[in-house]
Amino acid sequence: MKLSIILPIYNEAGNLEALYREIRKELPVMPFKYEIIAVNDGSSDGSYEILEKIAKNDKHFRVLHLSKNYGQTAALSAGIDVATGDILIPMDADLQNDPADISKFLALINQGYDVVAGWRKDRQDNFLRRLPSILANKLISRITGISLHDYGCTMKAYKREIIKDVRFYGEMHRFMPVYVAWHGAKIYELVINHRPRQHGLSKYGISRTFRVILDLLTVKFLMTYLSRPMHFFGWAGLASLLLSFISGVAAIVIRLFYDVHFTRTPLPLLTVFLIIMGVQFILMGLLAEILIRIYHEPRGRATYSIRSKINFDHE
Repeated sequence: MKLSIILPIYNEAGNLEALYREIRKELPVMPFKYEIIAVNDGSSDGSYEILEKIAKNDKHFRVLHLSKNYGQTAALSAGIDVATGDILIPMDADLQNDPADISKFLALINQGYDVVAGWRKDRQDNFLRRLPSILANKLISRITGISLHDYGCTMKAYKREIIKDVRFYGEMHRFMPVYVAWHGAKIYELVINHRPRQHGLSKYGISRTFRVILDLLTVKFLMTYLSRPMHFFGWAGLASLLLSFISGVAAIVIRLFYDVHFTRTPLPLLTVFLIIMGVQFILMGLLAEILIRIYHEPRGRATYSIRSKINFDHE
């Protein structure tokens, strides 16, 4: 048996050496082969040089330098594509995931589970970051039917045969459990240790929450009827629907409080027009998602470009 640890990295120079030491402390006590795959997703803060230094001294530490910043989903996809392990464990490189939990994931995989999903039950982030996550997790669980407390937790364990043929686009990495559940995967949720960030800045913001909602619409559509295009059309659609709501409320207020009939203002017509446009934009986004999958999947096209590799000629 072989274990692959996958680290998507973007501007984590202050955390890399400490993270490497913690992972290396855990791995020697495990009775099988291992590799650590660090995917440098276009970092510009010195992460490149630190990864080169670590790889020079440890042949088990393998590095992919992507040609630019593609985003976490593409970085994870790149790591999964080159991994040779029987068990794959992606985890964040910001030291908030605890490498001491690796053995717990492996124990559950050995018990027969196909996927073990991390749950940051005592999450060490401020309330404004936790609230959108809580709401998003409830919404995702409700819509997909796959009940998990923490879809956004990067640290999970997968059997290779479950994940190897799955392609991801946009921000779809958080929906990995949904995709594999479609293929009958047995999933377990594990409470893990979550630590405060010590160095660097969080890459998460409110804009990502909205992107997750748009991706959830795509996942639900694909679940029922069959990466990024949805984000463009989806934003336009949501903006149009929001404006239609404002326009409709304004028309009602003018009618009730100023006694101006609907036919004497353009607001009702504008409201209907914006609703139609909003729905059309979202439908265009869904169609674009289908088209991009038709383009990528039969040809095996990657959503990333690798600039260089280190230590991939060693076992």
